[in-house]
Amino acid sequence: MPTPKATIAVVNSSGRQAASFIRVASAVGYHVRAQLRNLDGIVATEISSLENVTVLVGDLYTRPKPTGRASPASAPADTQVNHELIKELFHGAQIAFINTTFWGDEIAIGKALADAAVAANVQHYIYSSMPNHSLHDPSWPSLPLWSAKYEVETYIRSLPALATRSTFLYTGIYNNNFTSLLYPLFCMELQPDGSFLWQAPFHPDVKLPWLDAEHDVGPAVLQLVKDGIKKWAGQRIALAYEMLSPKEACEVFSRGVGRPVTYRRGGIEVRVKIPNGYREQLLALEEMYELGATDPAKQPPYFGTVSFEASCPEEALALWEGYRGLEEYAREVFPLEEAANGLTWMTPGAEEIDDTPDETEDAGEEEDEADDENEHEHEEDEGSEDDALAAGVETPARREEGWLA
Repeated sequence: MPTPKATIAVVNSSGRQAASFIRVASAVGYHVRAQLRNLDGIVATEISSLENVTVLVGDLYTRPKPTGRASPASAPADTQVNHELIKELFHGAQIAFINTTFWGDEIAIGKALADAAVAANVQHYIYSSMPNHSLHDPSWPSLPLWSAKYEVETYIRSLPALATRSTFLYTGIYNNNFTSLLYPLFCMELQPDGSFLWQAPFHPDVKLPWLDAEHDVGPAVLQLVKDGIKKWAGQRIALAYEMLSPKEACEVFSRGVGRPVTYRRGGIEVRVKIPNGYREQLLALEEMYELGATDPAKQPPYFGTVSFEASCPEEALALWEGYRGLEEYAREVFPLEEAANGLTWMTPGAEEIDDTPDETEDAGEEEDEADDENEHEHEEDEGSEDDALAAGVETPARREEGWLA
């Protein structure tokens, strides 16, 4: 069994999964080498201040140096892997928890991380993956952000030195995704009567896997580390603690938040600026869940197969029993996250409808009209990624890219 003297390499450390794990691993004595894109934001500040954590600041990709008198901002495809940073990250590490994101070329970065783990002789490599639905059924669309992760998983399994030292984590829908801000897919929109409305393309009666990423990923992954690779070599683990249909999710959320919550099946509305790559994911999600519009049996399983999904929540509970359910999240955490985003509906005497500037709606329309070149320019400008997420609104928690990881 690994001891707390071991060193663990972690990437994208301000993301919900990684930060959750770093908190618990460092608290029990493991040394963590944590890669952060920058030190901006409350999570990055917290992680960098933790005992037993060494922070490496920098992107996992690099941009080519500008050439010529007026070089345009480079597109994501032009970015290169930051091999030097990755090599430094794995120096002296025996364990790794890797959750790649779409900042940069995710597949190239994922492969480079795996290669570096082999070179560093990492003994247990835990990769946060997701399914490629089109491989399970050709009629199902491939979700780009998930299929990229699956391609990385496939590459890891192709490496003889790493395949038998790897475990693959599949996470359910984050409780933490919900917000009353106008973000797509999980907007819990505040209504004039003080109730909330959630609109999404999921069939209202088909169960989905749920997970409180900030509370439960860390302890579950820590147990994987403590169990060691002999128990988990090559296995996929579905990490979800509740199986709830959208209607059921709204019912438990309502009990927690103390207000009526209604579910409405509908298209994904994009009313604020979102990162490049995420829009394509949303379009594919909408296409996939349209398959079950008239027949719920035709809605593809969230984790790709019925049998894999059937392991929820027993498999997750075997790792960590103290999970935080959606009702508890809605009661104890959701109001705090809303307050961190500058919202006041939970304050006694506050107006029922948040006074978020109307420009958030205009922001989404403007992005729809932008061509690819303008989108690439916006993405690559220094600091503009945060502005794209905030869409011109002062929302400190949502300004960090970690809400997508």
